[in-house]
Amino acid sequence: MSTSILVASSDEHFREMVRENLLNVPNSRLVAEYPEVASNLYIRVLQDLERHPDCGLIIDLASDPAENLRVMEKVKQAAPHLYIIASNYSAEGELVIDALRSGANDFLTQPIRRLDFRDAIGRFEKAPKHAVSTQSRLGKVFTFIGTKGGVGTTTLAVNFASVLAQRKSNAVLLDLDWVANDACMQLGVQPQYTLLEVGENLARMDQALFEGFVARDSLGFFVVGPPDSLENQGYFTEPMFRDFANFLVEKYEAVVIDGGRRISDELVMSAMQVSTTVFLVVTQEFASVRNAQRYLAYLMRMGFNQDQIKIVINRYDKKASSDFASLDQIQQTLNQQVFYGIPSSPVVVRAINRARPFVGNREAAPDLDRAFRSFVDKATGAKKAVGETA
Repeated sequence: MSTSILVASSDEHFREMVRENLLNVPNSRLVAEYPEVASNLYIRVLQDLERHPDCGLIIDLASDPAENLRVMEKVKQAAPHLYIIASNYSAEGELVIDALRSGANDFLTQPIRRLDFRDAIGRFEKAPKHAVSTQSRLGKVFTFIGTKGGVGTTTLAVNFASVLAQRKSNAVLLDLDWVANDACMQLGVQPQYTLLEVGENLARMDQALFEGFVARDSLGFFVVGPPDSLENQGYFTEPMFRDFANFLVEKYEAVVIDGGRRISDELVMSAMQVSTTVFLVVTQEFASVRNAQRYLAYLMRMGFNQDQIKIVINRYDKKASSDFASLDQIQQTLNQQVFYGIPSSPVVVRAINRARPFVGNREAAPDLDRAFRSFVDKATGAKKAVGETA
């Protein structure tokens, strides 16, 4: 049986020390790295515990011991049975006691010595394993990222949220594409309030205030995005997004994010980091496939793994001419299986022009509707609800 470890540290050298030491521990593996010990760490830990329920967490307290202890305490509250090994340069009695009170099961002094590390992992392996549910109480976050303009990222996000709402899921659609800002346009809504007002009111945000701020689509889900004016993009920072994401996943069953195509944007990166799944949207155009290859390489360098990133081919045609990439070519180029292919239909453009989701008219394109709902089934791991309505 293998030993699975998560590590959280803003120090690349510390994460490297953990990686190197794990090489010397038989049957051990590092399944996720978190490059920040931030307030939303508990979200990411819970998501990884769903995939790897027997993991332990090594958390570096050194950058800001007081704040990182608070973060660790929140992680422990969210996952009481998680085995946590805290680490710092100082092993003073008071700090160690504070760490144990905040939820740590063990403590490692830095720089990490090989023998100390092996002993700590040995204690983790011998610790009683509790039967814990792998189903997180937090809402799921699904982020759509386009590999180039025009691949249909917003359309997929809008219709994904729409299907969830049709299935009575309490969902929010969040548009983080501050340039295109197309989600509201595709839904035919003109919200009075935007992410700017959300950011200004985060300190007092509750569910009633949020739902009073944002627009609600007729299908039942909420939608919020950036201001429409390009001249005044306003002030919505990455720390604001973290707090906002914490609020959303605790209040709503699903958060669907249109991330546009700027994956290096700090807001989009933060969204991907808290996502249950990141859908990388491609078409069979060679330029799109090339960009997907670059995007995947970047995301791997940023600590993501293939379990988190799903390749979705939009407007897929298995009989496409040689001017377009085939399914096999895409999978070979990306070195990853395609998660789903969504067929093309003229209904999509008509739906966009009418400012309504195409899933709202199931009879207009039955094949597309059936394929898209199957995509949602596979993505969420749940079959459609009995009596699902359009």
